[in-house]
Amino acid sequence: MIPVAPRPDPDALLKAARAEARGRLKIILGAAPGVGKTYEMLLDGAALAQAGRDVVVGVVETHGRADTAALVQPLEVLPRRAVPHGAHSLAEFDLDGTLARRPDVALVDEFAHTNAPGSRHPKRWQDVEELRDAGIDVVTTLNIQHLESLNDVVAGFTRVRVRETVPDALLDDAEIELVDLPPDELIARLREGKVYLPDEATRALGHFFSKANLSALRELALRRAAQAVDRQMLDHVRLAGEPGIWAAGERIVVAIGDQPGGDLLVRSARRLADALHAPWTALTIETGRTARLPAEARGRIADALKLAGTLGATLVTVSAPTVMEGLRAHLAESRSTALVIGKTRRPWWFELRHRSLVDQLVRGPDPVAVHVVPLPGGAMAERPGLPLPTPGSAAIALLSVALTTLAALALQPWLGPEAVDLLYLVPVVAVATWRGLRASLVASVAGALAYNFFFLPPVHTLNITGPQNLLTFAILAGVGITAAQLAGRLKRQANAGARSATENAALAAFGQRLAAVADETGTAAITCGEIANLLGLNTVLLLRRDGRLVVAGSAPGEAALGPIDYTAADWAWDRAEPAGRDTATLTASDWQFHPLATSLGVLAVLGISHDSQADPLPANRRVLFATLLGQAALAHERLQLEGEARQVAALQQRDDLRATLVSSLGHDLKTPLTAVLAAADALAHEAPGNPAAATLKTEALRLARLFDDLVEMTRIEAGALAVRPEPIDLTDAVAAAVHDLRSTLASHPVRLDVPVTLPLVMADPRMLHHMLINLIDNAAKYSPAGAPVTISARRDPHRLRLCVLDEGAGLPPGAADGLFARFTRGEGSDGPGGTGLGLAIVKGFADAMGLTVRAAPRDEGPGSCFAVEWPEPLIRTLRSGVA
Repeated sequence: MIPVAPRPDPDALLKAARAEARGRLKIILGAAPGVGKTYEMLLDGAALAQAGRDVVVGVVETHGRADTAALVQPLEVLPRRAVPHGAHSLAEFDLDGTLARRPDVALVDEFAHTNAPGSRHPKRWQDVEELRDAGIDVVTTLNIQHLESLNDVVAGFTRVRVRETVPDALLDDAEIELVDLPPDELIARLREGKVYLPDEATRALGHFFSKANLSALRELALRRAAQAVDRQMLDHVRLAGEPGIWAAGERIVVAIGDQPGGDLLVRSARRLADALHAPWTALTIETGRTARLPAEARGRIADALKLAGTLGATLVTVSAPTVMEGLRAHLAESRSTALVIGKTRRPWWFELRHRSLVDQLVRGPDPVAVHVVPLPGGAMAERPGLPLPTPGSAAIALLSVALTTLAALALQPWLGPEAVDLLYLVPVVAVATWRGLRASLVASVAGALAYNFFFLPPVHTLNITGPQNLLTFAILAGVGITAAQLAGRLKRQANAGARSATENAALAAFGQRLAAVADETGTAAITCGEIANLLGLNTVLLLRRDGRLVVAGSAPGEAALGPIDYTAADWAWDRAEPAGRDTATLTASDWQFHPLATSLGVLAVLGISHDSQADPLPANRRVLFATLLGQAALAHERLQLEGEARQVAALQQRDDLRATLVSSLGHDLKTPLTAVLAAADALAHEAPGNPAAATLKTEALRLARLFDDLVEMTRIEAGALAVRPEPIDLTDAVAAAVHDLRSTLASHPVRLDVPVTLPLVMADPRMLHHMLINLIDNAAKYSPAGAPVTISARRDPHRLRLCVLDEGAGLPPGAADGLFARFTRGEGSDGPGGTGLGLAIVKGFADAMGLTVRAAPRDEGPGSCFAVEWPEPLIRTLRSGVA
């Protein structure tokens, strides 16, 4: 035999071609925060940069860790984009800026991050996908608890449900690098303050960061990384066309048949999968015999598949001429390492006639471990009989044989009796193709008898004389029966193919109809109508409006839902899992509800029921239903994103108009205000003791700062800040700000504690001056007359901290987080009569320069402390040329 060269799998070739057209994705996977994912990502970026790749930092969160921040400094860091959010703005990853910069590699931290409302995509992983579509390679970080499939598992033992999740499919074509750290070492890092601040670390150790939780998360991360590597290895093997199972990881298949004991078989497979920590598949083979199974046998198959799906198996149905061919084809395709199969006790003659599947597998060439589970039952498993043909089919078979006999009698003088027997194969094959196997067997027997009666001597009797005539009759009968069986099998396979093609065409039409509508009502009507027609079910689709579920569509008629039905639908929405009839929750409902879950969360709930009160979703229809449900979910996600895009466009238009108005007012009033300031200054010099002149100058200066704040706030919201950092001496910067506020500080002693030995810091001089003006002015407004305003600066091991302290009433409990929002006034913000923009501008400038600004009560005495912090990379070690 000529050896056949290995051929690549077409699907693997197509997948590889798609991957080549996109940027590569590398995910640094960790079990928990603090294991060093961001540090490892930056190390990878540095290595790629040294290798000559163009590497940029799209977004990185150092969390105040000096060693991590030090790795950022040599790399190019792209500025973030300011996104308005309520009364303040958030600094988000600038997707458009990165696409315009078009680097070879982008480092994007926190893969599961949720973007601020108003961003192009709701999730950062969607930003990453757009970068990859543009051909940009991406390195990112991810904690294992953010995987969608593990959300419930992690919530089960941590008691914390993670809301930011990533679809598992994104890991399938990504390179996975696991950053592993034993739980004891991570807890030690936490106690040393290397992960969180001390107070936060103490709380974390008592909750999420317990040793048991960390050990479980570590196991999940190790297992998921191994699965990803195994899947990628299989893709490479299929692409190369290499034979064999390549058992780098265990893959289990359980074969489900019609014999009793399917539940025992499924549970045995689940225990084996748990012991080996392996994925498993429940497989059923559809052959021509399947259509003739009695209802009880088909029910056993459906029950076993339903149990397997409940226990976490992947359900697969394969059509094949024989069970053995289907089994071997699936084992080879899935590269499975173990097969779990059942075996019942049967008589020796039954085994001899039908051949044991187990014996064929064990003696065959398949390198698969076969686990045989003895199944209960009688001496022989029941097999479907061959029912008699219908009277109509039998009549057609006999009529076709009669017509063939008349034709043979007419043609006998030209053909001779030796060739007439071949004519009787024509009605056998024709009837098998038209009416099926049973009718063709009637035609085969009738044809043999007719040939014997009319053409074998002695004619017109059923007697057979001579061994030659007996052999001719036997061969004709055998060939006829064999041809009937083959033709019947081909018809059954053709019917199965036609059914599959019909379902595929229906799915394609369903997708096209969903794409043609642009409103939720139309989408709900199409979803309910198509699923009801394809599966023969009653359907209802519910949407959430004003905090409660309402019916958006139903088919074939109006759906009558009771209180228990709405409760089940609410459960399905809130938990993102099926509820209702024949599920594990609220089984008293007449409906079975399934959530339409997407990356945006649950957008709708679909209810299904059957008029017979039977299980509305048999196991053999689950794959089709899951496909329909997925298409419906994608349609609702598209509608949601389109609606959000329209809202974003309207908000953008409104913000552009407001920004234009504020900018116009600021610039148009700047010139007359400058003239007023000049006149006020001249009056103050001409009449030093005139209180009206002093008041005019003070209020003119205050009005000038107000317009400056409006203009700067507009620039912050538009992301139009141009940061020009340079080394700055804090002593000089503080002195300049105090000098400009000398009239405001006239009734407040100023205590300066800024050592001249402090190193220089990197900052934009104009922005830093504006920040200091706003902070010092805020402290003066909220301090009683005569109370001092203190400005101090200290160098910590990993930062430099500048504090502005007042002796006012202090901050209310919990108010520190909202102080830096726009238009916030009151205790700790802009003073009475202020605009509420001062501290918001401080926050915006600090974010733009990479600084951190905080507010807190004073450690000693009444009052507040507003601090600006420089991280280590923004601190110069030399000052004026002196170490």
